[in-house]
Amino acid sequence: MTRTLVTGGTLVSATGATPTDVLVDGETVAALLVPGTGAEFAVEQRIDATGCYVLPGGVDVHTHMEMPFGGTQASDTFESGTRAAAFGGTTTIVDFAVQRTGEDVEESLARWHAKAEGNCAVDYGFHMILGGVDETSLKAMDTLVAHEGISSFKLFMAYPGVFHSDDGQILRAMQRATGNGATIMMHAENGTAIDVLVQQALAAGNTDPVWHGLTRPAALEGEATNRAIALAEVAGGTPLYVVHVSASQALERIAHARSQGRNVFAETCPQYLYLTLEDHLGAPGFEGAKYACSTPLRSKREPHAADLWKGLRTDDLAVVSTDHCPFCFNDQKQLGVGDFSKIPNGLGLVEHRMDLVHQGVVDGNLSLQRWVETCATTPARMFGMYPRKGVVAPGSDADLVVYDPHGTTTISAATHHMNLDHSAFEGARLTGQVRTVLSRGRTVVDRGQYLGTKGHGRYVRRGLSQYLR
Repeated sequence: MTRTLVTGGTLVSATGATPTDVLVDGETVAALLVPGTGAEFAVEQRIDATGCYVLPGGVDVHTHMEMPFGGTQASDTFESGTRAAAFGGTTTIVDFAVQRTGEDVEESLARWHAKAEGNCAVDYGFHMILGGVDETSLKAMDTLVAHEGISSFKLFMAYPGVFHSDDGQILRAMQRATGNGATIMMHAENGTAIDVLVQQALAAGNTDPVWHGLTRPAALEGEATNRAIALAEVAGGTPLYVVHVSASQALERIAHARSQGRNVFAETCPQYLYLTLEDHLGAPGFEGAKYACSTPLRSKREPHAADLWKGLRTDDLAVVSTDHCPFCFNDQKQLGVGDFSKIPNGLGLVEHRMDLVHQGVVDGNLSLQRWVETCATTPARMFGMYPRKGVVAPGSDADLVVYDPHGTTTISAATHHMNLDHSAFEGARLTGQVRTVLSRGRTVVDRGQYLGTKGHGRYVRRGLSQYLR
């Protein structure tokens, strides 16, 4: 087994930043050392991290590789998507296996295992989407928690006729989760009302991409979030995790629930911190289709982005994920020409999350420690992978990132590694750069060169959330 010594760097954790050398033995961290004291150890590889941060590998708990949606599927495979993640300093993803109405939950999970197994460059786990809540799927929840290492289930208040669950189905799933300890993840938008607004917009001849956002108003995200919180309370205090929060109204309701001591948690994504309805979704012609995602980008005339940054600082938003679900512009997003409701929803961001959130540190919106906490430590704790993931400590997996805070990253479709013909952040120039990435002790990326292999990534069986109050 290879021994590696990382020297000269500043180890950044959720609690501080300290000059520390890191000894790796095989796939795990063996010791944290006072700088310069590791000469006694025989090692096969030395990594000089002088002037750099040493971080736990990023944990992205919201990705959709090969996700079927809108008559097509996400353009990244598990192979291409996890390779791109590695380039961006993310060493673990948690993707979503999908069960649709009428399908067997365990058979659906098996299909996603078949897609990922032997193909991933970094480690991976699964959440389970429940598209059809009935007695059979409710029983399957218990089985997945007990035997499959899946302890989180996603429900949708949006997309009637596709994934939508009504309040009764949501309550039943929450009651089951209260019993088995699982976390319910919620896409909180009032899909029934949104469908009315969409049909009214199309009938009025409003077909451009910007209407994707205008027909999904922030008030309906806030209303659905409030309803989900109420249902979780009625179900006995089910742990609730609201995904891709984009609106101040939703965040306000989450903050209120948390102030009452409830197990209500939430994530946001980089697109909501930087991109806007007017400048991106409302771009001239059909260009805005590149930015169609749900929840949608919000107006720059309202304080959504500033409130989200504040929520990250106060822990009302616990995690930054990506909702990585890429669709190519030329042959997939074009499905919505003349009808914004047919644009496949999703952006490609798994490669740039760590850099984009670090820019928030540079800009003074977030602390260095909070960067690591929201992008690695808390997601690992939230979804039952800590301390194996999300921390650099003796016994943890040797998932390490050597990050140069003085380097520069320029985002472009010409240079990114996602299977995507455009970039939501085309031309963005960021301060900070991933230099070296280790996945379970193996160097998979070094100075822009990919050294990993297909199939190195292993399935992570997760426990229950370790972040509950």
